[in-house]
Amino acid sequence: MSAIEKINQIEGFDPAQYAVDYTDLTTGETRKRLPVMAQMAWFRLKYPEGRIAVQVSPGKECFVATARVYPSYKDPADCYLAEATASRSFLEEKPSVSPREWAQTAAVGIALRNAGFGLQFSMAGDEFPANAQEELPTETTAETEFYTVIEPATPEPTPEEKLEQAMSVPCPIVKFKGKSLGDVLRLDPGAIKWIAEKFTGGEEIKAAAQYIRDYALAQTTA
Repeated sequence: MSAIEKINQIEGFDPAQYAVDYTDLTTGETRKRLPVMAQMAWFRLKYPEGRIAVQVSPGKECFVATARVYPSYKDPADCYLAEATASRSFLEEKPSVSPREWAQTAAVGIALRNAGFGLQFSMAGDEFPANAQEELPTETTAETEFYTVIEPATPEPTPEEKLEQAMSVPCPIVKFKGKSLGDVLRLDPGAIKWIAEKFTGGEEIKAAAQYIRDYALAQTTA
């Protein structure tokens, strides 16, 4: 068990803090389950450039979703860490629950568990229905969609948090190789101005330098 707990270990992150209790309907036991949102956060910490892709199609009275987990968004379609399929149908007692989104979430949770994000818990991801649904698509509804899962919106970062993010961007100037824009700001503020106004090697880097420059100007005029 101690070896399993080290799978996908991230320093400073304890997934057990996000586990919730659930009752096993067969045994009546209370066990721990790691929600899909916590699995996704864990995955992002382990693979900042990772991608979660989903294929979803309508079946007979249900939606069938297949999720694939990639360590990098640059990976080819067949180079994935894990894959999983789940189906969900409409529930009268939960009319606000979209079976399509439910199937997506379930597939993502199982795929992440298969990739090792939650193996130490009794269950990770979505709960499973009592009976499996018929998953063969009908002739009139045979359609397939490919897209990347859109994760729940996160709060808008504060100006200070945006500044911190900009400061951590690597400096593109060879002279300052290995240093961040924050390091360069302390060593040569003029270099930040040059990157913000004249650098053409990457919009993300230039935008970070512009934010640092504008933030500094705002502080001096406040």
